[in-house]
Amino acid sequence: MRLSDKEWQVLEVLWRAPEGLTLGQVVEALRPATGWSRNTVLTYLTRMEAKALVVIHKEDAPHRYRAGVDREACAAQERRGLLERVYQGSAGRLVAAFLKEEKLTPQEREELRRLLDDMEV
Repeated sequence: MRLSDKEWQVLEVLWRAPEGLTLGQVVEALRPATGWSRNTVLTYLTRMEAKALVVIHKEDAPHRYRAGVDREACAAQERRGLLERVYQGSAGRLVAAFLKEEKLTPQEREELRRLLDDMEV
């Protein structure tokens, strides 16, 4: 499942609080970036629960909300999607495109070299 930008925003807040947050805490965390009202946040959380992206602990008062999906699993899915859609599955093309457009620090270059050496490329 591909996440929308708004779903990413909600999940980013929840991933930072694995113990879960109340609705008010989620609203306050999202307000600076989104300006969303309490009702808008509740709508997103409810819809995301239906998609199993959010878990609502209804036995708690007030209810607590936490991410229902792992951040790294979602990031990996996004990377795979980008790789397939844009680079026809070629990791080499993706890396080359980034390296052409972005400057690497000496430390990043060394880390990349180590990664490639470890992969025995």
